Amino acid sequence: MRASQLTVPSSESDLLRRMLSGDEDAFTALYRLRQSAVYRFALQMTGKVTVAEDVTQEVFMALMEHGRRFDPARGTLASFLYGIARNLVLRRIERAHATEELTDAIEDCPGDVDLLQDLTRRETIEQVRRAVLSLPGAYREAVVLCDLQDLSYQDAAAALDCPVGTVRSRLNRGRAMLVKKLGFASPIKAAEGAG
Repeated sequence: MRASQLTVPSSESDLLRRMLSGDEDAFTALYRLRQSAVYRFALQMTGKVTVAEDVTQEVFMALMEHGRRFDPARGTLASFLYGIARNLVLRRIERAHATEELTDAIEDCPGDVDLLQDLTRRETIEQVRRAVLSLPGAYREAVVLCDLQDLSYQDAAAALDCPVGTVRSRLNRGRAMLVKKLGFASPIKAAEGAG
């Protein structure tokens, strides 16, 4: 490899192509690029650190095994990875429901201690996490992907394998449910009450 190739970052598609050809450095680069986002998605969907860690590993194992299925015409590599993660998370949730009810308990995330020094902020974050976890799956997916992972509607639609309009609808409904669960006053109702 020439020195100039080492300094120029590769596109995700190029990294994937190289990874599928057996380039371990390309796999490492893709993993470093997308691992934290996949982990956060799984954590926000399940509320469990151990499940998020397992799902993240399984996503990248699936990428090695099934990466040739990626079609850039359907969306970005990120949306492809979120789609894999979504399927793995849904299987985990189904298994958990078969054996026991999921609880609202949220495991503490390593490293969050520094970020959550203020008790009020910690309680607020905990309330939001619980509220997101309590959303029905379809709405939770849309909120996590679009609001927490900052995916575009198109990428979220590719990850969820549904039309963009469905993502918008689910996101709108999910946000409304969160507002209600968190006890925020609707701007319309607040205006009506003031009059």
